[in-house]
Amino acid sequence: MESATHVIDLVTIEKRLWEEIVMLKKTLLAAVCSVAAFGLGVSQVAADEPIRIGSFLSASGPASFLGDPQRKTLRLYVDRINEEGGVLGRPLEFTYYDDHGASDQARTFARRLIARDRSHIIIGGSTTGATMAAVELIERLEVPFISLAGAVVVVEPVKKWVFKTPETDRMAAEQVFADMQRRGISRIGLISGTGGFGASGRQQSHAVAADYGIEIIEDETYAPDDTDMTPQLTRIRANPEVEAILNFDFGQAPAIVTRNYAALGIDRPLYQSHGVASESYLELAGAAAEGVRLPVSPILVADLLPDDDPQKAPTMAFRETYREAYGETPSAFAGYAYDALMLAVDAIERAGTTDPHAVRDALEQTTDFQGVTGTFNMSPEDHMGLDIETSFRMVEVRNGTWRLIEQD
Repeated sequence: MESATHVIDLVTIEKRLWEEIVMLKKTLLAAVCSVAAFGLGVSQVAADEPIRIGSFLSASGPASFLGDPQRKTLRLYVDRINEEGGVLGRPLEFTYYDDHGASDQARTFARRLIARDRSHIIIGGSTTGATMAAVELIERLEVPFISLAGAVVVVEPVKKWVFKTPETDRMAAEQVFADMQRRGISRIGLISGTGGFGASGRQQSHAVAADYGIEIIEDETYAPDDTDMTPQLTRIRANPEVEAILNFDFGQAPAIVTRNYAALGIDRPLYQSHGVASESYLELAGAAAEGVRLPVSPILVADLLPDDDPQKAPTMAFRETYREAYGETPSAFAGYAYDALMLAVDAIERAGTTDPHAVRDALEQTTDFQGVTGTFNMSPEDHMGLDIETSFRMVEVRNGTWRLIEQD
């Protein structure tokens, strides 16, 4: 479902929507009282009501490589769950809006999912910008929200109603720097986008570099719509002390950086972040990506994992189901959506209700939940719950595909 963009007095519409929510609550209360008066239990009403899963995703636009597989995953597994009897004996009802990667639309659709669609839980926010645009509203209106965005700012500091499934940019930086440390690399050049994910990745890289004996001696940035990063890479190349380069961003920009890097003949290792962990990056970067290293979710290399790896079985099962439905290999971003939906279902089942406070509490109490991204253990201090050892694998691009890096 999509709607045209209008210029609206957001203050006025938010006030009206809030009034609608208040009226809706009063109406529901009156309805419950009426049902009770006629001798019907509230449980009977709940048994007939669908569990409403709301979502806003970047299914088209520059971030569609994130949102499109997420939309496909949610649609596929909502249908499968309903075929198997639903949750708590109730069907799932999936409502999604395409925010096209625009933060203002993400906030508008989050509002609509709460006020008009009465979503019990929201899964979405393909990008950090879209997620953060909706966070304040979600916190104020108290609806459980599982974000699909990568930046650590989504869950740090902890927000009561906000959770996430992707590994953080800080974790990605740590994985990259650990690999550099093993290779004896200590002085690097950093290049990053100025959008939400790239800016956060740059900040987190600076924050943890020293922990791994890494010094960032060149630091370049580019705008989201830049189409040539040759000048920035040329400046990095000019410093003979740079031993490797790390690019932190997502979308098409990292592929451009990779092609520019190859065209300049830079003979120092190039690293990317988990923001490019999809087949799309390999297609866009082509032969220029040969030798590039990056951390990826287990789903991207499921068939390469040893049989005793706890991620092997769930990731292979998910890949096979997705491939059967869509004829393509799912990306890590599809896996984030799968984990979010399954975490939501698990929390609702443990709560035994769709009451938002009970579901939120159940999410926060998630322990040893085996997803395709990793094992989730959440707490009041951690609304992501992944550890770096189980949720990332370092890979290198070889002959146009991913290859696991053997780690001693």
